[in-house]
Amino acid sequence: MTPNPGVRVLAVDDVRAALDELCRLLRAAPEVAEVHAAGDAVSALKIIQARPFDAVFLDISMPGLNGLELASLLAKLTDPPVIVFVTAYDGHAVSAYGIGAVDYLLKPVRAERLAEALTRVCRVTASRQATAHAATAPPPSPDAMPALPVESDGRTRYVRRGEVEYAEAHGDYVRLHTSTGVHLVRMPISRLQEYWEGSGFARVHRGFLVALDAVRELRSDSVGGLLAHTDLGDVPVSRRHARELRERLLQAAQRGELRKRGS
Repeated sequence: MTPNPGVRVLAVDDVRAALDELCRLLRAAPEVAEVHAAGDAVSALKIIQARPFDAVFLDISMPGLNGLELASLLAKLTDPPVIVFVTAYDGHAVSAYGIGAVDYLLKPVRAERLAEALTRVCRVTASRQATAHAATAPPPSPDAMPALPVESDGRTRYVRRGEVEYAEAHGDYVRLHTSTGVHLVRMPISRLQEYWEGSGFARVHRGFLVALDAVRELRSDSVGGLLAHTDLGDVPVSRRHARELRERLLQAAQRGELRKRGS
């Protein structure tokens, strides 16, 4: 399954200045693909009926239908959006979590705190997508694509998954970086991710997959970005994938699955 390109968010607040600021913060977040705004609960309902959303960032104190009441209605939808409450008061926290909200932000919203909420949103949406995919997809093979055929000079050789330290997108091809050289395979990187993500590989960037047991360390580049260092070179890690990579490396280390290659 290809990674989620970003969540679709609806922001709801009856105070225009607060709504504009929340939308600005959301649009600046790398996890967010699109942002729509509504100034009251009724308008929000109309927008949600017209198009799907992954998450709704919802003010609680609004005239007419308030945020808690709107959230209760949304929870009854067949495919309800994830709810994050945004409010100037903390007295509704128990009710908010009782409705099923994944987070509760106090105004004024800070970018760091919003990032934490978006992480929770992305985890829930990814889990839902995986569940839906599992319900409709055919059962995967016990070990999908343990080796890939590589054509060169009229000959075919097979590159084993365990030889590959990282894979790099190259148009409709991927470059497999191994200790014996770089091998070109006609396959989009999204398809290779489907085959190998459950076998110790992680998508760390739009154009890169890396073998977890090939990562020697994580380091910063000259402009503050993150790199996964392997014996064959540094692999860029996008902000969107950094947290997941750290978590997967920690889990692999706890299971004793790292440092199996090289020294």
